[in-house]
Amino acid sequence: MTNQEVTQLLKKAYGDEIETVMNYLTNSIVLEGVSAEEVRESLESDIQEELGHAEMIGHRLKQLDERPPASYDFEARQESLQPPENSTDVLSVIEGVLEAEEDAIETYRSLISAARDTDDPVTEDLGVTILADEEAHRTEFRGFKREYE
Repeated sequence: MTNQEVTQLLKKAYGDEIETVMNYLTNSIVLEGVSAEEVRESLESDIQEELGHAEMIGHRLKQLDERPPASYDFEARQESLQPPENSTDVLSVIEGVLEAEEDAIETYRSLISAARDTDDPVTEDLGVTILADEEAHRTEFRGFKREYE
């Protein structure tokens, strides 16, 4: 791995976190119904955490003499996290969150490995910290999904 691969993974993670914030916000606004309440509240609280991840990644990019991506650099990829047509379809939002968390976990594991290979303990530590948060989110939403099975 090269330093360029580390910065590319950081930029991907930054964009993914920003996209997640947008999708969590939208889904927390549009979900309706009694069964949606707990999921909506979880999304609302996760928004700040995901935004914090993006901020930490952006600062790390700056420390590496790179610019965090801006809106023109952004490519949306979270198709499964788009708000459902039926605003009471909580399960589709849960499944979208799980897919996004799996993608994030894969990205952070790759980042940790790349940072380790390039002797970048600061980025490695950042990746480990955020990975722990993403795994906790996945666990929470797996629990929500079990309630629908």
